[in-house]
Amino acid sequence: MADNSYSMFNAMMDIVAAPGKALDEIKSHTSWLWWPLLISILLASGLMLYYYNWVDFPWLVEETIRQVPAEDRAESAGPIRQFMTLGTSSWTTVVAIVVMSLAIYTVQATYLHLANKLTTGAEIGFGQWFSLSVWTSFVGVFATLAAFVVILMADSNQLAGEKLQVLSLNSLIIHASPDDPLFTWGNSLSLINFWTLFLVSIGYARWTGATIVKSTIIAVLPWVLVFGVWGLMA
Repeated sequence: MADNSYSMFNAMMDIVAAPGKALDEIKSHTSWLWWPLLISILLASGLMLYYYNWVDFPWLVEETIRQVPAEDRAESAGPIRQFMTLGTSSWTTVVAIVVMSLAIYTVQATYLHLANKLTTGAEIGFGQWFSLSVWTSFVGVFATLAAFVVILMADSNQLAGEKLQVLSLNSLIIHASPDDPLFTWGNSLSLINFWTLFLVSIGYARWTGATIVKSTIIAVLPWVLVFGVWGLMA
């Protein structure tokens, strides 16, 4: 039963401190999703706008060209310099953040909705699963805040974009260089992803009544398939 004294701001704190309580309340307050959604998108967008205006942009353009395979570098240099302006890079990135965030939440909500229909049949609507996807991803703000700290503590403004991803597996474990096949793979997977999957597992179990083992398998299966195949190919 929902607690009438419980607010959206309580949920924002509890998604970190007491996720079970937060997820129970979120289930019956779908409209709350707009705040974590907006905060996450605005923070991520603000980070990239700040980064592009802070970084030595001519250096960043040349660094981007240097990361192109040697055999394609000469051909790619011109188009990269033409396209990669401060304004274009800034606003293309912001649009990408908005579109990709909504796309990821929609795909995950669709997957969880179908998984629930096939495994438990609990009466949970698509909007609730979309809300769960947004809320469980809200912990990503910690990665954004960590990136701000990296910029503020940098010795110079010649800092590559991947250096902002301090919680990625590449930064923490793999340490692959840009020409390594595992570079993009390692930068695409971070501690935040594991935290999010942990929260999705808890939410699925509490909302549907499924066991935590079954819920965890459902939560992590797409990630294991995608990153497993990707990792093997890399």
